[in-house]
Amino acid sequence: MPYLLSPDLPRTSAGGRFRALVERGGIARLPGAHNGMAALQARAACFEGLYLSGAAMTASMGIPDLGIITVDEVAFLIRQIARASGLPLLVDGDTGYGEALNVMHMVRTFEQAGAGAVHVEDQLLPKKFGHLNDKKLAAPNDMAAKVAAAAKARRHLYIIARTDAAAGEGIDGAVARAKLYMEAGADAIFPEALNTAEMFREFAARMPGVPLLANMTEFGLTPFFTADEFEVIGYKMVIWPESSCASPTRRRRSCMRR
Repeated sequence: MPYLLSPDLPRTSAGGRFRALVERGGIARLPGAHNGMAALQARAACFEGLYLSGAAMTASMGIPDLGIITVDEVAFLIRQIARASGLPLLVDGDTGYGEALNVMHMVRTFEQAGAGAVHVEDQLLPKKFGHLNDKKLAAPNDMAAKVAAAAKARRHLYIIARTDAAAGEGIDGAVARAKLYMEAGADAIFPEALNTAEMFREFAARMPGVPLLANMTEFGLTPFFTADEFEVIGYKMVIWPESSCASPTRRRRSCMRR
């Protein structure tokens, strides 16, 4: 059981280590890792943080990405990945598994399991994969209440608010929601399903000083950009959600270009 004997076991909180990774400069590169073995492979490839995707989790279980897995099922994977790798882990929290009290329960459970960060999105259940059409959104104030609940419940967890509003409400709607979520206590914003370089640039320009996460999903609407390209545009984090469980024939080309 080498993970119990390793001299480099983390001595600080996972949330603190994730925050330091984001704030140290450059862009945090967060490859998807859906289990402990994938986490070890990412660490061996010299990545310094990881991402646990809801789509990857459900795909590995043979079920659709509709927000139907439970907090405890996710916590099992968080413990596995954090224990195996020791790396700060961002976790997909879907819609928070309910309303504000459920979000608070999720935050405490994920922290205890070893997560460093979580993102919560403003879709309604049953939610959809972020790059599909006809997503149903929560009212902005309802989502802001979830963000506030998450910020109140956390000890060290880094809170990222995801907005899926760009597809239905345009950049104006997505920016307005993002500003409200930051006021509610989010540490960063994840604008989902932006599909052109111009959209990424405009969103960043209208959210100055706010840490932003870019989703370089392997199977979505976003054209392929490198991490360096996202950094130049103004993003502080980038995820490749499903690289660890995607078949080589579906990747089309390298998904984790640096």
